[in-house]
Amino acid sequence: MRVMTKSALRLLAVPLAVLGLLLGTAAPASAHAALVGSDPAQGSVVKTAPAQVRLTFSEGVLLSRDAIRVLGPDGERAETGDANDAGRGNTTAAVALRPGLGNGTYTVAWKAVSADSHPVAGAFTFSIGAPSKTSVALPTQEVGGGAVGTLYDIARYAAYLGFALLVGAAFFIGVCWPDGARTRPMRRLVATGWATMVAATILLLMLRAPYANGGALGDAFDLGGVRDVLDTRPGAALLSRLLLLAAGAVFIAVLFGSWAKREDPVERQDLAWGLAIGGTVVSVGLAATWAMAEHASVGIQASVAMPVDIVHLLAMAVWLGGLTALLAALWGGQRVERAAVRRFSKIAFGAVVTLVVTGVYQSWRQLGSWDALVSTGYGQLLLVKVGLVILLVELAWLSRRWTARLGETAVRGRAAAVAQPVAAGRKGAGGGGGDASERAGQLARQEAALAKERARKERDGDAERTGLRKSVLAEVAVAVVVLAVTTLLTGTQPGRAAEEGAAQQASAPVAEVPEPLDVRIPFDTGGTDGKGEAEVTMDPGGIAENELHLLVTAPDGRAFDVPEVQISFTLKSKKIGPIPVTLGKVDTGHWSAANVQIPVPGEWTIAVTVRTSDIDQVTRTKVVKIGS
Repeated sequence: MRVMTKSALRLLAVPLAVLGLLLGTAAPASAHAALVGSDPAQGSVVKTAPAQVRLTFSEGVLLSRDAIRVLGPDGERAETGDANDAGRGNTTAAVALRPGLGNGTYTVAWKAVSADSHPVAGAFTFSIGAPSKTSVALPTQEVGGGAVGTLYDIARYAAYLGFALLVGAAFFIGVCWPDGARTRPMRRLVATGWATMVAATILLLMLRAPYANGGALGDAFDLGGVRDVLDTRPGAALLSRLLLLAAGAVFIAVLFGSWAKREDPVERQDLAWGLAIGGTVVSVGLAATWAMAEHASVGIQASVAMPVDIVHLLAMAVWLGGLTALLAALWGGQRVERAAVRRFSKIAFGAVVTLVVTGVYQSWRQLGSWDALVSTGYGQLLLVKVGLVILLVELAWLSRRWTARLGETAVRGRAAAVAQPVAAGRKGAGGGGGDASERAGQLARQEAALAKERARKERDGDAERTGLRKSVLAEVAVAVVVLAVTTLLTGTQPGRAAEEGAAQQASAPVAEVPEPLDVRIPFDTGGTDGKGEAEVTMDPGGIAENELHLLVTAPDGRAFDVPEVQISFTLKSKKIGPIPVTLGKVDTGHWSAANVQIPVPGEWTIAVTVRTSDIDQVTRTKVVKIGS
């Protein structure tokens, strides 16, 4: 439960002010890897085919066997072998190209796993000789998407939820309400959190390979892929989580076994110390499995960010898991002492302050600027989370009011109600005979039923506890949504990395496929039927591998044959040409030529010579721009 007073608001205003200062003076950093450079550069035109394609990322990446694909204009693979690490702390990757590549536009499709465990992918083009049209069929299944991505996100959310229930509920029992260890709702809640974490972690291990490589759902059952995952940092973190959960099972067994049943105060206290130490080690270790493999582990100040992330996760679990435990106790008819509720109220307030302070620091690392709040998906999700937290603050204030009005009469009333049927049963049992014993048993059951009904009415008639139960239910409902948004945030490219990637895209030259050339040149040879028009088209209209067509038409638009037609290209500014093109007859008034090469871009003069008889001939010219 979150406690909010005027002094608390003033306290929270301090880190918020610090956030503004930090965002205004942030230094560059990133979390998801962003492509920051390539050779050949994105959109560039190179004169000769390169020996390899090299990519440079903003941080270290993990590469799969099919991490970089280079596809030619016809969609055929142009690379040889697998992508490999080219050095510099795994921030560069390269793949060799086949020798003798032809001219045209090539597409580079890449995928990798960031150092923070999230898959990233992208594509760009470069051209050899000159840009051309390209037909590349990229796979529709992207890394981190599809059914695999959906299940992976669900498992990640379940892992966070299980962590909150396991750690938060156990903390609530051990610190705030020790008597809760003897109740069934608390045992079920802690066990549910543990089982949820185990199931989610196993599912994450199975889905990790297809999630990172863009595979199908069936690949989750490939044991080879699971073995490969265990060799990565995310896989090691998940395996460590399973081992810690095994230790957590021992903690749960002692908490609800020996410690809950122990009556001697001294022995119970000694065992409590052991539980506190063991529970702290397991909780910190579980939180570290996220910190060591996700956003906190990369970027600036990683040595500070990782312990801050651990504290943030623990504070989240104490608050949200404790809230859920309190709700389960109140809704299940358990009589939680006023002192226990107030004790948790104070602890929850400290957890909220801790969440705000650590959250401010994390926001600074991941956002980088105020503009990223609205211009990136990460910033927009963060705004949603802030709005939900403000709503939680309002609900916490309402819960605080109900907590202050709690009394102890309900506890004493329940004790009397429970004692009454027990006394009645004992009185009936003293009568001796079988019939008397049977009647006494029936009477005891009736009294127990009546006592249970009186307890229910008494509980429902306790306005303070009813109000507290409803306000805590509202808090938990909103908290579940906050946890979902947090899960989305951890899987979203942070604002810094998004802005770096956008800057890379903006600074890269764009390879433009030229528009087909279409030139109409009127002519008049002066003889009979000497007038007409020569239409010259050239596709794609660049400086290499063009297909040229020349169509001769009469003034009425019909195609007609002439004895001879010639065409040539001249670049006067560089004294190149004339370059003749050999034409072949296709149809009436239609000539063509394939693979027409124009040496360099520029303002070229097209000269068309048309002969309509043995003596009637004319040459007409037109200046056009070819290439960039």
